[in-house]
Amino acid sequence: MPLDRLSFQGLRNLQAIDFQPGSRINLVTGDNGSGKTSLLEGIHVLGMGRSFRTRQMRHVIAHDADGLVLHGRLAGDPPLPFGVRRRRDESELEIRLSGERVNRLSRLVETLPLQLINPDAFRLLEGPPGGRREFLDWGVFHVKHDFLEAWQRARRALKHRNALLRHDRMEDASLSVWEREFVHWSDRIDAMRNAWVDAFFPVFEETLAGLTPLPGLQLRYSRGWDRRRELGEILKRGREVDRQMGFTQQGPQRADLAIRLDRRPAVEVLSRGQQKLVVSALKLAQGRLLEAATGRQCLYLIDDLPAELDSAHRKVFCHLLESMHCQAFITSVDKGALADMWQPATPVAMFHVKRSPSGEGQLAPLERQTS
Repeated sequence: MPLDRLSFQGLRNLQAIDFQPGSRINLVTGDNGSGKTSLLEGIHVLGMGRSFRTRQMRHVIAHDADGLVLHGRLAGDPPLPFGVRRRRDESELEIRLSGERVNRLSRLVETLPLQLINPDAFRLLEGPPGGRREFLDWGVFHVKHDFLEAWQRARRALKHRNALLRHDRMEDASLSVWEREFVHWSDRIDAMRNAWVDAFFPVFEETLAGLTPLPGLQLRYSRGWDRRRELGEILKRGREVDRQMGFTQQGPQRADLAIRLDRRPAVEVLSRGQQKLVVSALKLAQGRLLEAATGRQCLYLIDDLPAELDSAHRKVFCHLLESMHCQAFITSVDKGALADMWQPATPVAMFHVKRSPSGEGQLAPLERQTS
């Protein structure tokens, strides 16, 4: 179900906005610093409970505001209103679904599955494994209902084992208890990740082929410990080394999704434009698999789509996106760079963010120009 209403107050440099986005493609243009990315950030906070620009939520609040209030509504019968609020003098995010306050962030993430394609998305290729694990686990979380419990229980067991490792005197009996717990839930996590990866790979390959031919590009899932050995054996034999290091060195917390081209890291071989297409294929394939597995559609936030892509590849990207019949919010400095990329039958809503004399961004709808 697409968003049919958005209302933001106290969001960075944007004036209070209340508008009805289009159900499919939403193009947001404006000068640098006008607030385009802030608009995407607001939707991201609304769906993920966190910003993609800062770890400190207080920095998302406008400097002269007491707090941040973000509301959205998903179309349906009946429609589903939801929202988040964060006061400047508080550390907790207040979440409401259908008017009821909820305490689990996972409920918010389930409500609005979204994927972000922005300059930071290149970290999937060039960054540390943590970003790729997050990408992997987002997909598993949305299609495997018991994944969250397994992940939380494994994390708890890992925390206790690490605490015991840092004690001056290790207690083997206590270590064994938490190791058994950790192994049990780690095996569950690995099984769910493996099943998701097996389903994801063909969807990714098809999506990438629709954007650019890259024969030889491969994804390889690494579970975080030696596939030839049981995790319990590894943990028991590695206690002394883990104690010296102060943490558990092997387990699902070390998993990775390697992206290689002709046996070399893809980031070392591909041009910047090719990297953006690979990252985009990963993100779009996430949504396609989500829809195939659950019937739910993913929302896409795409910041500065024209960057790194020539006109031909922009058009290919846009045609693939519109063929998915999803809702997307796309920003660009240049209105003309994307305005003519869409089929005449595709619903395209256009908005412009303009800086006021006070420096605040004002959002205004525009008419779509058709040839």
